[in-house]
Amino acid sequence: MTDSAAYARPWKSFADQLEQLKARGLNVRDEARALAWLQRVGYYRLSAYWYPFRVFRHEQDAASGVIGSVRTDDFMPGTTFSDAVDLYLFDRKLRGLLIDALERIEVSLRVEVAYLLGKIDTFAHLHEKNFHPTFRDRREPRSGMTAFAVWQQKHQGLVQRSREDFVKHYREKHGPDMPIWVAIEVWDFGAVSQLLSMMKVPDQQAIAARYGIVDWKVFASWIRSLSYLRNLVAHHSRVWNRNMVSYPTPPSSSWPAWGEAFEGRRESLTKPFLQLAIVRHLVTVICPGSRWPDRMAAHLAEFPLQASKRQLSVSDMGAPDGWEK
Repeated sequence: MTDSAAYARPWKSFADQLEQLKARGLNVRDEARALAWLQRVGYYRLSAYWYPFRVFRHEQDAASGVIGSVRTDDFMPGTTFSDAVDLYLFDRKLRGLLIDALERIEVSLRVEVAYLLGKIDTFAHLHEKNFHPTFRDRREPRSGMTAFAVWQQKHQGLVQRSREDFVKHYREKHGPDMPIWVAIEVWDFGAVSQLLSMMKVPDQQAIAARYGIVDWKVFASWIRSLSYLRNLVAHHSRVWNRNMVSYPTPPSSSWPAWGEAFEGRRESLTKPFLQLAIVRHLVTVICPGSRWPDRMAAHLAEFPLQASKRQLSVSDMGAPDGWEK
């Protein structure tokens, strides 16, 4: 028996979906265009972009007496279908810019990790002795396996699933175990991040320093949070006002100078703008002279205007005052 029986919402045609939106107060100026968007992108995906324009009302819980906000189905006055579409297009371009930058960061990090560990041991990733005992031996709550054992399973799975010619060629010629500088090319960002988190402190410090970060713990938290961001982007998920469930350590004096704008603003930790700032820093270190920071700044400056009474801006992404400077 599944829970599907409890789901009572019926299937709706695209035309019915549009009528429902209109009935809830969404202003549709061009019905043919709106229908085309529903057919091309889908009601559910677009709903994430009209959600901020929904009316919220305050209600008091009868048992606890706590007053909270409750989402209604109605839209704020003036909200148009185009308000949601424009946000969707803004977010799509934002993800495009991020995938460009995150690729550079991921490739660079692979080189740094493989270069440092490879100098110590050709097969460093396969030997526990090359990693910090406390970090590598942490137990996963569900399986009881150590972090290193869990990572080994992930590594082997990535190698087995790889269809890269160089993997097949290497294994046929040299056997199943690949040097770290070969194996790392089949890992995803998460695997690289997890391996980094198990490395010995001097090794993590050395890599952090390559990116201008004095505190290895700060850098490790950056990479962990960017791994989450990378997954969002890769799966075409909403980014612009996402509640970031994986975020870095709070900005402090251990951060580069630009982190001062975020100090004491704990709410900024779960907003995407802080991670955009981290990406900008790393791209600037990896590719000096890159125009990527300018392209991102120009895109953010073009945040779409809305017809809705509820106005949104880059501040909803966690942007501090004066971010343009």
